[in-house]
Amino acid sequence: MPDKITSRAGARAHARVADIAAAAGVSTATVDRVLNQRPGVRSATMQKVMRAAAELDYLPEADLYKAMQPRPMQLVFLLPPRSNRYMQMLGDYIGFAEEQLAPFNVRCRYHHIEGFNPHVLAQRLLHYGRLADGVAFMALEHPLVREAVNTLVAEGVQVVTLISDLSNSRRAAYVGMDNRAAGRTAGYLLARFLGRDVVNPGAGRAPAKIAMIAGSLSYRGHEEREMGFQHALEEMCPQVQVVGLREGHDDADTNYKQARTLLDQYPDLAGMYNIGGASDGVGRALKETGRDQKVVFIGHGLTPDTRGLLIDGTLDAVLTQHPQNMVMNCVRIFGNLRARRDALAGVEAVRISVILRENLP
Repeated sequence: MPDKITSRAGARAHARVADIAAAAGVSTATVDRVLNQRPGVRSATMQKVMRAAAELDYLPEADLYKAMQPRPMQLVFLLPPRSNRYMQMLGDYIGFAEEQLAPFNVRCRYHHIEGFNPHVLAQRLLHYGRLADGVAFMALEHPLVREAVNTLVAEGVQVVTLISDLSNSRRAAYVGMDNRAAGRTAGYLLARFLGRDVVNPGAGRAPAKIAMIAGSLSYRGHEEREMGFQHALEEMCPQVQVVGLREGHDDADTNYKQARTLLDQYPDLAGMYNIGGASDGVGRALKETGRDQKVVFIGHGLTPDTRGLLIDGTLDAVLTQHPQNMVMNCVRIFGNLRARRDALAGVEAVRISVILRENLP
């Protein structure tokens, strides 16, 4: 091995890893990690190694530029089961958005997991979070989940809550609509669709009856939607009677059974608000009972199923947040955290889109 490389023209043919290590004052193992973009090397050390490699003309310019880039952030999204069509769409977008995400230097993966069991969610958070630089997930409001989040953050893994937030945790940011405002919007729409004579009947007429179906009130987001909905109704039409709140776990078959029970129990039911997903189950119950054009129905999440229900008039309005914007906001937040910027720098708040049959995109 030559003691010194004297000619750049011949350097590439003679320079070796050991030469770069000597020039940078590091071990050959460190050089190997830097050149192969393996983790565990400080930024300042990486820059010294790359400067030495450049001076020795060890790499072609294109390879040198590539090697100098920080390794991609490994991000994982933990989503509820695929039976929730909106969550399926969210996962599908993550799966095929690699080209759009390339400028952010990230690698995204997603997993559909049991979303209503806090023990399983906490375990999966710790398992997948420890294999990544950042994790985004739909949170359950539970001490086990909160402890898992705080443990990951203490270990250096950034956490973002998605669609439903987690109180008193060390998560970096929340990405999703204002769920209380969403509930109030649903209440306003339902009252307006029902009309004044129904929501505020005159003497001798029974008050209108309204029912709700939630995915789970263990989701803070669903709880906030329910509260916003009830408060809006109390302000606009205090005579309306809310007759039931059922949980359907965002499953179409369960929602169908819950909706059929409510429809059978209350033949004069005037309106229904599906707080979570799987509105197709509620729509099936309405159609089977011949009530699809009589009961005002407000739901969440624009999917192929809810689109069809809007078109045929079973569903009157859908409140939605666009999957692409949700994913991109998460990626921007993780990028900000890596660059030591404020988590929400340049990140726009998620807006509530109200979709009717006449303005379907």
